[in-house]
Amino acid sequence: MAPPQSSPPSGGQQPVVIIKRKKKSRHDAHHGGAWKVAYADFVTAMMAFFLLMWLINTTDPEQKKGIAEYFAPASVSETTSGSGGILGGTALGDDGPKSSGSMAVIEQLAPEAPPDATEAGPSSNLSSASDAALEAEMRRREAEEFASAAESLRQAMQSMPELAELSKQLIVDQTPEGLRIQLVDQEGRSMFNNASAQPNPRAQVLLRAVAKVINQLPNRISITGHTSASAGSGRASAPGDWTLSSARANASRLVLQGSGVDADRVYSVAGKAGSDPLYPDDPSLAGNRRIAIVLLREAPVLPMDTSL
Repeated sequence: MAPPQSSPPSGGQQPVVIIKRKKKSRHDAHHGGAWKVAYADFVTAMMAFFLLMWLINTTDPEQKKGIAEYFAPASVSETTSGSGGILGGTALGDDGPKSSGSMAVIEQLAPEAPPDATEAGPSSNLSSASDAALEAEMRRREAEEFASAAESLRQAMQSMPELAELSKQLIVDQTPEGLRIQLVDQEGRSMFNNASAQPNPRAQVLLRAVAKVINQLPNRISITGHTSASAGSGRASAPGDWTLSSARANASRLVLQGSGVDADRVYSVAGKAGSDPLYPDDPSLAGNRRIAIVLLREAPVLPMDTSL
């Protein structure tokens, strides 16, 4: 029996059927599972890496050596090394022979050592290093001795009443030449009488105090006399200043030797007149007239070079 047919709607119109078709866009393809696989591989690799780091950190050297030997390639035998290769069919393993062919290749590839590289090089470097270290140590000790001598002189100046008032006429410093002790004139308080080479009592007291410090050290000494320029002359030195400054330096030497300084320690005695003023801006100042005594820095005695 045929199903009953529905009667058409009134007015003779057919029913409207709406069909929706969903189109897949290209954008939807990116939301698949491919990236998840790649991410899982990355996580797995990182986990394996950290596991390897942990194993390396927890194993002792003996275990690491055993692992390295386990994964090391087996020794190449003479039958499997390849006679046509660069090694000429020889083996490099402990169980294989090392023929002259392999040694020739190794000697050919190895860089040649420069002549005397193993003999003169290390010995000369060690010698230079030891000489430099010795010189540096000598300089350090010498600086400490100079500082100690300067401090003892300052203490002596403060402890002795006859020297305390003269402390302003004494300048102590270290120079590239050595420990310099300068006896300088002050306005109205000179070390020498005018145009005289004979030290006055004030200068003799200072020189004897300096001699005690000099006797504490073995260094040689140099003594230099200086004069000042005449005010308004426009000249650093008068014609007689060279002779006068030299004579004053020599007279100071005699006082030092009379106070116990060995004559063999005197290296030089010289007069510079007004050529080296202490106050270059005013060469006529009284402070330019002075006696400079320097305990010279001694060159270290280096060991003889027996390699020659």
